[in-house]
Amino acid sequence: MKIENSHTFKGISVETLWNTLQNKEVLRGALPGCKSFDEVEDDVYDAELGINVGPVKGVFTAEVRQVEKREPEFYKLLVHGKGKPGEIDAVAEMGLKDSEAGAVLTCSADVKVTGILASVGQRVMGGVAKLLLGQFFKDIEKETKKIANL
Repeated sequence: MKIENSHTFKGISVETLWNTLQNKEVLRGALPGCKSFDEVEDDVYDAELGINVGPVKGVFTAEVRQVEKREPEFYKLLVHGKGKPGEIDAVAEMGLKDSEAGAVLTCSADVKVTGILASVGQRVMGGVAKLLLGQFFKDIEKETKKIANL
């Protein structure tokens, strides 16, 4: 399943957004349903997320790796998560660029799911993913504005 979404962070520079996205405390607060988010080695995190959106309910444990970093414009996330509803494997490319309005963050992800997650169908899963990603973008924007004193 392919998921694409982008968000413009009005009045925020790419550098400020990059620094916010590299802050594990901010990420812990911004990831929907995040119960824990711990760095286990450089750019590798163990996370626990409680998700309750429509038919997707459960606690997932995940390993998140940040690779191919090109500050401040690009990084890739490799995510492997497991939970009662199934497993998730995702590769997400995160691109940051400046625009007249502010920094634009674009997420393009390939996601594979198994178990109950696969049985609910691609349309439902795509909707859930967009909802969670939209919430993440809003929370990151709030934190970025705090950091930038806007």
